Amino acid sequence: MTLLDGDGVDAVTLRGVARRLGVHLNSVSLQVGSKARLLDLMADAILGELSFDDLPADPIERIKAIFRRYRRVLLDHRDGAHLVSGTRVSETNTLRLGNAVIAALLDAGVDAELAVTTFWGLNYFVVGLVHEEQTLPDDGAQRFEQELEAHSFPALETVRDLFLGDDAEARLEFGMDALLHRARHQGD
Repeated sequence: MTLLDGDGVDAVTLRGVARRLGVHLNSVSLQVGSKARLLDLMADAILGELSFDDLPADPIERIKAIFRRYRRVLLDHRDGAHLVSGTRVSETNTLRLGNAVIAALLDAGVDAELAVTTFWGLNYFVVGLVHEEQTLPDDGAQRFEQELEAHSFPALETVRDLFLGDDAEARLEFGMDALLHRARHQGD
C-alpha cells in the first residue's frame, strides 16, 4: 500500500513490491501468485478501511452514508479508484460492501433484481467519480476554455461557469439521489 500511495498503481508490480520489502521476487510471487492477484488483494484491503459503524437506521440514508465513506476511502489512496476499478474481487471486505448495500436495499422493500442493479450502478458511479477526481489534469479548465474558443459549442458556452465548477460532493449527492430514486419509490 505504501508503494501505491507513494508512486501510484503503475508502480505496483511484483518486482517493485519485492524491492520495497527487500526480498526476492520469488518470495512475493509465492505469496500472491500474480500481479492481478496482488491488485485484487490491495483493492480488498482498501475496502477493509470502510467502516460500517454508526450508520443511519433509514435504509436509503444508510446506503448514501456507505457510499460517502466509500468515496472517502478511495480518495485516501493515490489511484485508489483506478486500482479498485481494475478488479472484480470476491474477497471478504469487498463482499461486506455489497452485502451491506444489498441488505439496506432489501430492507427498503426493493426487489432483488433492482437491488443488484442499483448496487452496481452506485458502485460504478462512485468509482468513476473518484477516478475523475484523482486524475483531473491541472490544466483541464484551461484546455476546456481553449476548446470553447476554438470551436462552436453554444450549449456549453451558456453553462461554462457551471460546467467548470468542481463540486464533487454535490455531484456525488446528485448521482446517489438519481440512482436511488427508483429504489426509494419501489419500496413505497
